[in-house]
Amino acid sequence: MNKVLLVSAAVLALAVARAADPPPLKEGLWEIHGHSVENPGGKETDFTYRLCRNHAFDNAMNAQAKNAKECNTSFDDQGGGKYASASTCLVPGTAIVSKGTYTYESATSVRSESHATYTPAVHGKSEETITEDQKYVGRCPSNMKPGDRLMSDGTLQHFVGGGG
Repeated sequence: MNKVLLVSAAVLALAVARAADPPPLKEGLWEIHGHSVENPGGKETDFTYRLCRNHAFDNAMNAQAKNAKECNTSFDDQGGGKYASASTCLVPGTAIVSKGTYTYESATSVRSESHATYTPAVHGKSEETITEDQKYVGRCPSNMKPGDRLMSDGTLQHFVGGGG
């Protein structure tokens, strides 16, 4: 089940791959405000965290989304800073189908909306919708490297992997 959760997180949360050629985002600290709804049950969750990013990290995450062998993913430039994605991922025991839209308002502001279904349900969740507003807030603190997340409770999660 761990593989399913990792792939579903990647499908829902990653930015549009470079295949759609979105503009690069400003390097530094970004604040992400999000809202998710899980079904059945309509469980709503609001979340906020800060992410240290640079171009290498963003490129690595985009490549991971684009090259996930479990997934068939398409990205389309809709013009005006809007991009769309559609993905079907087949991981052991679960099919994940997702669609998302991404609006690049500037190099310092992005909004994303995504919806995924899980067949069969994963930990009781059969579908999830996530909306995120991402804004650049400044330089990364000295204790954060690209990919690190500072959670709203003050917990620092260090990124393990490339991109930094």
